Amino acid sequence: MNSRSFDYKRIAEGYAKDRPFLHGQVMEQVKKELHLTGNLAYGLDVGCGAGLSTKALKMLCDQVAGTDISGEMIEAARALYQPPAYTFWQSSAEEIKAPCASFDIVTAAGVTGWIDEKKFLSNLRPMMKDEGVLVIYDFWITDQMKESVEYTKWCHDSYLKDFPKPPRKEVVWTGSLTEPFGFEAKSRTNYSMEYEFDQNAFIRFMLLQSNVNVQINEKGRDEAEIREWFWDTLEPIFEREKKTLLFKGYCWYFLAK
Repeated sequence: MNSRSFDYKRIAEGYAKDRPFLHGQVMEQVKKELHLTGNLAYGLDVGCGAGLSTKALKMLCDQVAGTDISGEMIEAARALYQPPAYTFWQSSAEEIKAPCASFDIVTAAGVTGWIDEKKFLSNLRPMMKDEGVLVIYDFWITDQMKESVEYTKWCHDSYLKDFPKPPRKEVVWTGSLTEPFGFEAKSRTNYSMEYEFDQNAFIRFMLLQSNVNVQINEKGRDEAEIREWFWDTLEPIFEREKKTLLFKGYCWYFLAK
């Protein structure tokens, strides 16, 4: 699976409607970590998807730009977030074109497994102001539900057996990786978040996971059949009530030198 596996209208529309806005909680954490008391001028969001992460970055900036390799994602983002505060264009992370010394902050959410990090860093540095901040972050749903231990069993015994995690590149971004390209590693923060779903909302969210996308887009499994599988196996856990799912994540901070 590669980053172009997300370039489907179904996924772009789902990202726009059915992804929880956890990015906003992350940006609140970033604001505290960076000791920001006012807005930055201009931010760039790399791998913006349908624009949720760009919307989050706008919490810190007067103007933001978002880029994504998927044309479907960019179309969905442009429909939701308007100029002049927002600008979107289609580009791979490694080939973004922008004026030199434009950005005070750059965020990249959930992209490290899909990019050539050396090409990305080399291309990015001239676009950032000196002392600008690069924030690499990601978060993911865990196997824990506050109200039910049965959910953990469902994750391992049912979901991951039917929908195994697709392979992806796992890279830890350290100073030894970033310093040759002009970025000083400053800190890493781990965090936890909670989000409440009803059963329908949770299923719509799960249908956007890469585990499921592989089965639909590459293996040819029927989306309606998968949706029914989720409903039948989750109904004894949700019991027609809202449940609280736990997410974990991290932020890595790098200073442009």
